[in-house]
Amino acid sequence: MAWFPKAVGLVAVSLLTAPAYGHSFGKLYTLPVPFWLYGWASAAALLLSFLALAALSSQPKRDHPEVPSQAHYHAFSRPALCVLWGLRLIALSALVLTIVSGFFGTQDAYRNINMTLFWIVFVLGLAYATVIVGDIFSLINPWQTLLAGIRKARFAYPEKWSYWPAVVLYISFIWLELFAELTPWQLSAALLAYSLLNVLGVYSVGASAWFRYVEFFSVMLRLLGKLAPVSYCRAEQGAPAGWRLRWPGAGLMESRPSSMSEVVFILFMLSSTAFDGLHNTQSWALLYWQDVFAWLSPWLGHNLVTAYSTLKPLYAVYQSLALVLSPFIYWLIFAGCLGLMCLLTRRTESLEGALYRFSYSLLPIVVVYHFTHYFTLVLGQGPQIFSLLSDPLGVGWNVLGLVATQTSGVLLDMSWVWHLQVGLILLGHIASVFVAHEVAKRLYATSQQVWISQVPLLVLMMAFTVFGLWILAQPLDTEVLR
Repeated sequence: MAWFPKAVGLVAVSLLTAPAYGHSFGKLYTLPVPFWLYGWASAAALLLSFLALAALSSQPKRDHPEVPSQAHYHAFSRPALCVLWGLRLIALSALVLTIVSGFFGTQDAYRNINMTLFWIVFVLGLAYATVIVGDIFSLINPWQTLLAGIRKARFAYPEKWSYWPAVVLYISFIWLELFAELTPWQLSAALLAYSLLNVLGVYSVGASAWFRYVEFFSVMLRLLGKLAPVSYCRAEQGAPAGWRLRWPGAGLMESRPSSMSEVVFILFMLSSTAFDGLHNTQSWALLYWQDVFAWLSPWLGHNLVTAYSTLKPLYAVYQSLALVLSPFIYWLIFAGCLGLMCLLTRRTESLEGALYRFSYSLLPIVVVYHFTHYFTLVLGQGPQIFSLLSDPLGVGWNVLGLVATQTSGVLLDMSWVWHLQVGLILLGHIASVFVAHEVAKRLYATSQQVWISQVPLLVLMMAFTVFGLWILAQPLDTEVLR
C-alpha cells in the first residue's frame, strides 16, 4: 500500500489546482528536443556572451552616474502639451469607466470592459509600452491628474519608510491578482478604495512624496521606463515638462536605488512573475501535498485522507506565505552572489553598496519574464477592447458600432510561442549580463577585477535562465513533471 499516499496526493492536487496549462498554452505541447538541451544551450550562450565581454570590453571606466539635469530635457511644444492633456483626460476617463462599469455592468468578466481595460490594457499593455516609449504614466497618471489641486503637504513623509509602503501595496496587489479571483464588482471596489487611499495619501504627505515612494504603479513603471530610449520629466519649480532621447537601457546607468526597499521592490517584480508561473503547476502542489505533509505527519498522522480537512485551509497559507517571502528569498540569493563577488575581488565596499549598484541590472530580466508569461494573454484578449468599448457594461449596447468587430484574438502556433519565449528569456539575461558588466567597469580598477567580479553573477544569470525556462516548460513537457 506504499502507493496509496501518493495516489491520494495526486487526487488532492487535481482538486486544488487548475490544469497546468501556464499562461501561454491551452493544451500540452511536446518539446521538439528534451528540455535539458534548451537549458544547456541557453547557459552556453550566456557563457559565450560573458567571455566575449571579458575579452573585448573590460577596461575600467570612471565611476560617475550621469544624472541628467532639467537642462538636458527638451520642453514639450504647445501641440505636444495639448496631446498630453488629451492623454490625461483619456487616462482619467478610463479609470472612471473601469470603476463604473464594474459596479453597474454585467459580472461576466469577458463581457464587462473593466477586466480587460484594467488587467490587459493598463497592467500589461502599459507596462510593455513603457519599455518602448518611456514612463509616459508619470505624465498622465489619472490619480495625479485627479489630485492636482492638492498642493500642500500636511506632514513630512517619514524618510525611513522609503519605498516600503509601495512594496506592501505591490505584494497585496499581486495577491489579489493570483488568489482573490476578483469579479468586475470587486475590482471596481478595490480600485475605488485605492483611489481613496491616494486622496488620503496626497492630502497627508503631498503629491511629490506619495507618487515617488508609495503609489506602486508609479514606482513600477518608473523602473521599467529606465530601459526605454525616451525619458520624461514633469514640470516643477517653474521648469517646464520635457523629454530627451538616450540609448536603450542607458537609464539603468544614470542612477542607483536609494534604499534597500527599492531593491526589494525590484526583486519582487522578478519573483512575483516566477511565482505566478510556478504556483499552479503540479510540481508546486506536490511539494505541499507530499513533502510538507510528510513534515507535518507526526502531528496530523500518516493518512492524507483524514488530514485533508486540516491541510486544505493551510494550502492557501502556504501559497500566500511563499508569495510574500519570494522577494526576500531572491534577496538572499542575489546578496549571496554579490557577497562572493566582493570576496573574489577583495573589495572593501559594503554588501549594501553592491546591492545598490547592481540591482538595476536585473530589470531586463524582469521585462522578459513578464512579457514571456503574459504576452499571449494580451494577444488573445487585447483585441476584444474595441468591441467592449461599444458595450462597456455588457448589456447589449453597440454605441460605437464595433460589436460586430469582435474577434477571437490572435492565437499563435505553440511552437512559435515556446521558441519566442526561449529567445526572449535568453536575450533578457544577456542584456542583464551586459549591464552588470558595465557597472563593474565603473566599480573596479583593473580589467581582471572586472571579469572576475562577474563570475558569480554569470552563474546566477545562468540559474535564472534555466529556472525561467523550466517554469515556462512545466505545462509543455510532461517529462519535467516526473
